[in-house]
Amino acid sequence: MPPYPSPKSFSRAMFKATKLTGVGKLLDATRLIQRTLLGALPAPERSAKPDTRPSAKRAPEHAANDPLVAKAPTAVIILPALAVSPASPSPAGYQPPQTTPPGRRATFTKHAFTFEGDSYPYRLYVPNAAQADADRLMPLVVLLHGCKQDALDFAHGTAMNTLAEQHHAMVLYPEQTISGNAMRCWNWFDPSHQQAGRGEPGMIAALTQKIIAKEGADPARIYVAGLSAGGAMAAVVAGLYPDLFAAVGVHSGLAAGAAQDVMSAFTAMRSGAKGHKTPALPTIVFHGTADTTVNPDNSEFITDAALAAYKASGLALVKSKSKVEGSTTPGNPEHAERTVYSSASGTPFVESWIIKAGPHAWSGGSAQGSYTDPDGPDASAAMLAFFLLHEKGLAHAS
Repeated sequence: MPPYPSPKSFSRAMFKATKLTGVGKLLDATRLIQRTLLGALPAPERSAKPDTRPSAKRAPEHAANDPLVAKAPTAVIILPALAVSPASPSPAGYQPPQTTPPGRRATFTKHAFTFEGDSYPYRLYVPNAAQADADRLMPLVVLLHGCKQDALDFAHGTAMNTLAEQHHAMVLYPEQTISGNAMRCWNWFDPSHQQAGRGEPGMIAALTQKIIAKEGADPARIYVAGLSAGGAMAAVVAGLYPDLFAAVGVHSGLAAGAAQDVMSAFTAMRSGAKGHKTPALPTIVFHGTADTTVNPDNSEFITDAALAAYKASGLALVKSKSKVEGSTTPGNPEHAERTVYSSASGTPFVESWIIKAGPHAWSGGSAQGSYTDPDGPDASAAMLAFFLLHEKGLAHAS
């Protein structure tokens, strides 16, 4: 069964939804679109034990089951353990983490944050303070999960905590509530969640500022990234708060401003859509060419917007390309075409990773999380390496 309905049935549903919207039946229109799209999607499954047969290419779980704006109820599954992503080649300048010595302690705690009368769960990873640089505050990475995920699941899937421990960084995982979206999607497409100081962007920014003040994170090294709906919301938040975040990462997401309602969201997911102008902010993008949930063209729109912003700022960037292999699984066809746009000093300001044969999933992620592709190049390592090259107030020769 294809991941989308046929063009005829989709067009018929859009026509009916438009008529319902015209007579004020917005909820009925939304439900009709959701039924049309969700009826073409297979039921989600949890990650099973990886297929280790040498002759088989394991199909990544949850490759096409993440409708970014769907509202239907779903079960939330909490995974029991955190695993490290399978080894994959690392980007230049990145040193792979070593095995954590026994006896080292770090904290990964669950909390709640109230904003505009709503309570949002979140998780915070703080590495062993004894291992941190005593002369400098730690950077903070804000990670936004996708639909049908929660903070713990996303931590498992990205294995970002393991990398953060080695690089003395904190990781904040805000969590969408079921009351906010029945499938835990961030509402990136809703105008009420596309403005500074209110809605989900306001909550994420306020929570980030709280962690900076309470935990002593470095205000110059705050980064935001996400997957799918979380990637789309990361783009929205970064665009609204360029003075708060030093860089942004978008994995399998969409540009800020790509949609203004449910129908335009589905159109953007299906066909791709440009967003609005964005501030000049270091940007790294990941997208798989086999993504059947979010059109891979969306990654190009995000990259183009970032490049346009830097061109307008007067910073000249030089383009270079390289190939990064995925895992060493026999028969694995996945690799990434990595395009880097760097300043004259060699600092990358925009990176685009296009994963050949990559699905709608976190590249190089752990199979113990949902929506992960263990066979792809390591997105977590690449993002963290990119982030740590940037900080507010740090000038780079152009």
